[in-house]
Amino acid sequence: MTVTLAEVIRLLDRRYPPHTAESWDRVGLVAGDPAAPVRKVLFAVDPVATVVDEALDWGADLIVTHHPLLLRGVHSVAGTEFKGALLHRLIRGGCALYTAHTNADSAPGGVADQLADLLGLVDTRPLVPTPAESLDKHVVFVPAEQASALVDALSAAGAGALGEYRRCAWTTTGEGTFTPSDDAHPTIGTAGQAAQVVEARVEMVAPRRLRAAVIAAMRAAHPYEEPAFDVLELARWDGPTGIGRVGELDPPLSLRALAERVAAVLPATAQGIRYSGPDDAQVRTVAVLGGSGDSLFDQVRASGADVYVTSDLRHHPASELRERAEFEQGTPYLIDTAHFASEWPWLPGAAQALMDDLAAQGTTVETRVSTRRTDPWTGRVPSPSEGPTP
Repeated sequence: MTVTLAEVIRLLDRRYPPHTAESWDRVGLVAGDPAAPVRKVLFAVDPVATVVDEALDWGADLIVTHHPLLLRGVHSVAGTEFKGALLHRLIRGGCALYTAHTNADSAPGGVADQLADLLGLVDTRPLVPTPAESLDKHVVFVPAEQASALVDALSAAGAGALGEYRRCAWTTTGEGTFTPSDDAHPTIGTAGQAAQVVEARVEMVAPRRLRAAVIAAMRAAHPYEEPAFDVLELARWDGPTGIGRVGELDPPLSLRALAERVAAVLPATAQGIRYSGPDDAQVRTVAVLGGSGDSLFDQVRASGADVYVTSDLRHHPASELRERAEFEQGTPYLIDTAHFASEWPWLPGAAQALMDDLAAQGTTVETRVSTRRTDPWTGRVPSPSEGPTP
């Protein structure tokens, strides 16, 4: 059964929720007709000309890239400039373009997890955990025989959803008392007379962003003129995912051996693998971050990592980190990879995840991981051994 682009996007968005992307990022569908059929999907790091060539030659209906094509605002996609020309080629070729960037960095099974798995890390945890969504607990008192209908109404408004479970609620019963005034219009009881009612206490959790909708649904479904309810703001805590990963090597390796492992499992690039620290230093706890990572040195130090594997390390931040570590006779050491190489491991996992998600609903597509090396550097000249001595 043929799947539509809209259905593929729904599954990709579920794996890599767009709302988890950084505020500056631009993710999701870039070009394509949601009603179009999708049979072939190409996964790549960069939306560049050689990848478009590969996709169109293969007959792909969709390209999923990690890096955005249109990260900053544009006022034209004319074919007179290179990004516009790429979009025109894709549209003429009937090939859609979708981006999962920072939302794929932190997602379970995303860029960070795939890199950590490839290096053999165990007991992984986020380097910078993403706070779990702010939650409210709604507590409502309702006649016991109408508790089930109230739970249904609150659930329809978004309350009671916990992971893969829906309509989650807790209830207990007790006696409620009240005395209606002469101007009241009570559902139960008589004006001026105390009433006793067997009531259920219903508790359900809901995202704080849905507070108004949940309260409105409660009022609409509640039989009382003046419902008794509480809204309690729950404490914040770290969610199960976030930027980067920290894990353990079992058994530990020397710094040199870990650098050699990194070189062996990542795509070869002109840069190769650089490292900073003694060859024979023993490392067990490893922090990893696909892409540019020197903005998180403070978090790496706080994590207790012996070594940090990331990309695009600049001279001054790296020098200061190592000087501080040596002054304090500590770590972390550094392993620097090419940006493209550190994010490439996500592609095979993302392709397999899409096929698994489609198989679960009885459909399928053909997937392929791009074979084009899109690292911008194409060559390296080693320094001659007889070069000047600094």
